[in-house]
Amino acid sequence: MGLNKPLLNALSDAKQGPQNLITDVAGITVGHKTLKTDRLNTGVTVIKPCQDNIFREKMPAAVQVINGFGKSTGLVQVEELGTIETPLVLTNTLSVGTAYTALVKRMLAENPEIGTTTGSVNPIIMECNDSTINHIRDLGVTEDDVNDAFMAADTSFEEGPVGGGTGMCCYDLKGGIGSASRQVEIDGKTFTMGALVMSNFGFGEDLNIYGEHIGQKITQMRKDKEKGSIITIIATDIPFNSRQLKRIARRSSVGITRSGSFTGNGSGEITLAFSTANRVSHFPETELSSIQAITDDKIDRYFRITVDIVNEAILSSLAHGKTFINCDGKPVYGLPDALNELDNDPDAIKLKEQLGL
Repeated sequence: MGLNKPLLNALSDAKQGPQNLITDVAGITVGHKTLKTDRLNTGVTVIKPCQDNIFREKMPAAVQVINGFGKSTGLVQVEELGTIETPLVLTNTLSVGTAYTALVKRMLAENPEIGTTTGSVNPIIMECNDSTINHIRDLGVTEDDVNDAFMAADTSFEEGPVGGGTGMCCYDLKGGIGSASRQVEIDGKTFTMGALVMSNFGFGEDLNIYGEHIGQKITQMRKDKEKGSIITIIATDIPFNSRQLKRIARRSSVGITRSGSFTGNGSGEITLAFSTANRVSHFPETELSSIQAITDDKIDRYFRITVDIVNEAILSSLAHGKTFINCDGKPVYGLPDALNELDNDPDAIKLKEQLGL
């Protein structure tokens, strides 16, 4: 999935993965639970980094808080220890507690040693505020919904207004889930980098696609303040260490701003990056460990890939957008519908072709 056409302003010449999704990284699956009623437009998205026991065999990871207006859980320990030990759950802001409890229960069921013969567990829940479209005070997400998202996890998944992205807005258009991937050859072997975003940020008039300030032509409600968010997940099977993953996570901000964002005061911009290589045992048999890592003076090409996959994932979340009615009864247009509203505008026609809409 991702975009139907190649990313035009790419910084890297790396090729797209087979599905152009984060799940092109071997072992990763993604699942959604979408909740749509007369009041609810929300849901849950789960990213499973592996199919074995991640608590017992953790993964190197890093988090970059670009702007910390957010209510995520688990990030402090990732910052300190440089690993993740649970799947990742994305949902709306007021459902973080419910998702946390559901994930804790899953981890306890899979790991009877937690809280008895070993320590506790560090669940990672990440969020955006979907109250423009979703009646968030209804607290519509349940533990069963989180479990349903886990049950739905697969290597193929939908993008746009689904799962945790159901009620999200991006540049005053319909946002949501977007993804992209790239593959590279390293010493004769193929490796993959992928990104998944939950996009809920940006002023409509700032939207810039391929150098065209199309947001200034799209009539949408004008917000007084930037108060959205974007959660970005970067995954790879390249053997980066946690320090290098931190550097990669920082570069996600460049991918975010390429579509026009300035990272406003009220926008929570948080990126988590992890590698499926260099697993870290919870029960190590030796005191010393050895890991592989990319040479730092060769890392620029991975920075370029990071910018591209984050940029494309955001554009893909917009390209898969569908028009919704917000809580005030007004439409929030999907990008395809918004471009169609411009009738025969040559810039709109060009962008539709470039994005494969």
